[in-house]
Amino acid sequence: RVRLEESGGGSVQAGGSLTLTCATSGMRDSDVRMGWFRQAPGKEREGVATTKRLGTTYYADSVQGRFTISIDNAERILFLHMNSLKPDDTAMYYCAASGRPLPIGTWLESENYNSWGQGTQVTVSS
Repeated sequence: RVRLEESGGGSVQAGGSLTLTCATSGMRDSDVRMGWFRQAPGKEREGVATTKRLGTTYYADSVQGRFTISIDNAERILFLHMNSLKPDDTAMYYCAASGRPLPIGTWLESENYNSWGQGTQVTVSS
C-alpha cells in the first residue's frame, strides 16, 4: 500500500521560503509520476508541480520560476522548494502519486492521482 507523508509547512512572511517534504513508502514502481497540489479555503484543489524520476517536470503558471520540485531517488522523498512566497500561496499542500502513465496535458489534474498524503499547511502573511 502506498503511503505518503508531507512535512515542512509553516507560517512565513511574504517573500520568504519554505521547503515541503513528502516521504514515500510502499511504491513498487520507482518511476511513478508524482505531484504537489494545494487547496485554499473555499477553492478547488489545484495542481502546483509534477515530476517523475525519468520524466518531465511541469509547473502551474502561478508558481513557475518560484517553486522547484525534485526527487531524492535513493530515499524516495519528494520535495517542493518554495521561494518568493505570496499570500496567495496560502493553502493546504498535498503530495500525490499516480498509479499509471499520464498523457501530456493531464499532469496537474488531481483526478489522475490515486494516492494522497494528509497535507501540510502553508500560511503566508503580507
